[in-house]
Amino acid sequence: MAETVEALRTLAHNVRAARTRAGLSLDELGRRAKVSKGALVGLEKAQGNPNFATLVRLADTLGVSVSALMEGPAEGRVRVVTAGAVMPLWTGERGSEARLMLTTSGPAPVEVWRWQLAPGDAYPSHPHQAGVVETVSVTVGEMILEVDGTEHPVEAGQTATFDGNAPHTYRGSGTETCHLIMTVHLPPGPAGTV
Repeated sequence: MAETVEALRTLAHNVRAARTRAGLSLDELGRRAKVSKGALVGLEKAQGNPNFATLVRLADTLGVSVSALMEGPAEGRVRVVTAGAVMPLWTGERGSEARLMLTTSGPAPVEVWRWQLAPGDAYPSHPHQAGVVETVSVTVGEMILEVDGTEHPVEAGQTATFDGNAPHTYRGSGTETCHLIMTVHLPPGPAGTV
């Protein structure tokens, strides 16, 4: 429980700081990100529990990575993150989940995600900002990657990459839970800093 409260405080601070840097009012950020002003006020007060889609829309609108909104200050040269120490940012109806493990620093940050997709579970993602490239590497099972309405089967041992500024959906297929590592390559710029 204390970890959740601290995570909400960090998120609140980072959203407020990024919004201020961008020179956006709560009303303008809400309009651009399609998030209600009330939800933003609650978020900046470390109240509520924003969902994954809201965090992605806020990050895209503010020009930062999702993990830049969630991470505290860097702790050292090497950071080791255990999946169990990171709360899922999305959970599906059939037990699927997505965990943002970390984001690299530098002028072109990369988010590293661990996903589990149960057969039949799907996550439809809205298009990201121009310049975002996603890579999906399936380690166990199989999935369907749908980009711009076209389905692409991806199975264990295969990797797919695509421009993230197109509508896309990740869907579990087959008979076992699909495990995958996803990287989201953010365009150079201020996206990695809060």
